[in-house]
Amino acid sequence: MKRWAWLLLVPVLLSLAGAQVSSSLNSQSNTPQTTSSQGTWHDADSGDRMFFPKDMLWGWVQVDLAPPHNEIDPNQCGGNAGQYGGVNAPCSLFARYMISGILEVRPFGRGPLRRFMVYGAPTFLFGKTIPKTLYTWSPDAIGIEHSWGLGVYMNKGFEFRVTQHFLFDRLGARDTYLGPADLGTNGPWGRFLTVGVRKTFGTRRW
Repeated sequence: MKRWAWLLLVPVLLSLAGAQVSSSLNSQSNTPQTTSSQGTWHDADSGDRMFFPKDMLWGWVQVDLAPPHNEIDPNQCGGNAGQYGGVNAPCSLFARYMISGILEVRPFGRGPLRRFMVYGAPTFLFGKTIPKTLYTWSPDAIGIEHSWGLGVYMNKGFEFRVTQHFLFDRLGARDTYLGPADLGTNGPWGRFLTVGVRKTFGTRRW
């Protein structure tokens, strides 16, 4: 990860550049606004405190239920898991319930660094199902797919982001080898790190 350490400087540099653009916009209008992942971005300082402003948190949480025969597959077990034990097959990591969310934290309320933020995006899976073999409403914990990153709002709905995605983490007694149908913990995406730009647009209805 040391070779990626220089990426931590990029948001700061972009933040300083964005501040200069913001200053030029402020000279043209008293209350310039653009769209960001939070909805409307106010380019002028809000006058809030420097550290941990009251509007520093933004995010969402979602709870999903997958009906029988439509279970969520985190790619931990092969679709033929039922061939290795039937209803008692140990590899039953197909989810009935999913809790997911995103939390963005903008810890600075003033100056160029107010455009900087860090975020996390976890997904929790629960259930005990084997395709074509066993369908239950069990809430047994399966594991967590998660990523975190940092970003900086630039201008006109553009955000620079660095994202680190991790391997799937199994929970409890299921964090072990589950027989020949076990596909390992790479999950649907595996481990990766990306550098990207997000463009948001439109106006939130609520």
